Amino acid sequence: MKLTCNRAWGLGFLTLLAGMVLTSCEEDTDGSPSFEVGTPVATQIMPDSAAGGGTVTLLGTGLGDIRSIVFEKQEVPAGFQPTLNTDKALIFRVPTEAAGGVQNIIVTNSAGRSTTIPFKVLAYPTISDASNYIFSKGTIITLTGNNLDDVTAVAVADSVKGISDAATIISKDKKQLVVEMPASTLSRGTLSITNGTGRIRTRQEFVNMDLAYKIFTDTFGAGFANASWGDAATVTTKEKKDGSASLTKTYQKGNWHLTGLSNWSSAIAYSPDYTYITGWIKGASADYSLYITTDAGKAGFGDFVEANRVDVKAGVWNYFKIKISDMDFWVPGKKLTQVGFRIKGPDKQDETFYFDDILLVK
Repeated sequence: MKLTCNRAWGLGFLTLLAGMVLTSCEEDTDGSPSFEVGTPVATQIMPDSAAGGGTVTLLGTGLGDIRSIVFEKQEVPAGFQPTLNTDKALIFRVPTEAAGGVQNIIVTNSAGRSTTIPFKVLAYPTISDASNYIFSKGTIITLTGNNLDDVTAVAVADSVKGISDAATIISKDKKQLVVEMPASTLSRGTLSITNGTGRIRTRQEFVNMDLAYKIFTDTFGAGFANASWGDAATVTTKEKKDGSASLTKTYQKGNWHLTGLSNWSSAIAYSPDYTYITGWIKGASADYSLYITTDAGKAGFGDFVEANRVDVKAGVWNYFKIKISDMDFWVPGKKLTQVGFRIKGPDKQDETFYFDDILLVK
């Protein structure tokens, strides 16, 4: 049996094969639509201000072939997805590294042609940590955070009382701000910090040592003396959080020692105005808990009350600030003559702690 082929069918089949070959040889793309390269024009941006990570939409013409987006201050590039572009709209996010304030956004196409549009980056200052939370006039404090390079004003402030005492800016960069603290009429207050975006108040509160009742600073407070159990607590210049000295105490292994400070000559009369006990403790070779104890609490001097516990990390200065009304610290009507820090143990070896700027704060 002889097989024959129709000529017309054969030509059609060859044409189909040729088409398939041509299709398979087309240039791969990233999925972006094809646009004619012209001159981009920006007419509107929505919104006209946003913080890092915020999504914005640029409207105009000739935007389909954009290849770069740059925020003018410090030339910070913004990432974007070309497949989301149209000739009249471009969607992108404000880079988290963008500097705050009003600036141009520069968009450029593949031919090197650009357009700009003004935009305000919202980059409020933030504070995550401070070298100290206790100050007096002239104390230098280093603040760590973000968006601090364009800070123009810092003040110790209380909006309710309407008080704002200006600090002096010593130095600043993106992540760090160094200030000299002022004399203040506030016993404690937050910091008001202003930069190119606006003003914020820190969540951290700063205590004015000049208006606090001093139990220990560079030396024992007026009327106070060592009243420790076991080895005495002594003043040393070897370690200090602030000033020139601290109080040190070695807790012997297994003896359950206590760092004690007493004021028998001029006991402190109870006042509901005393709101916090605060200070710094430098830890020993391992993490421990110390328990604040007084002779004016319900349980008596030398007790272990969980509400009075201070967890102390090893080898570093630990800040504590505890509300007195949340503790067993001071029964109304009683006079306060003894304040101490007791430990359970230590069980493995002797341990040495340092104490500085122990204060009662109104």
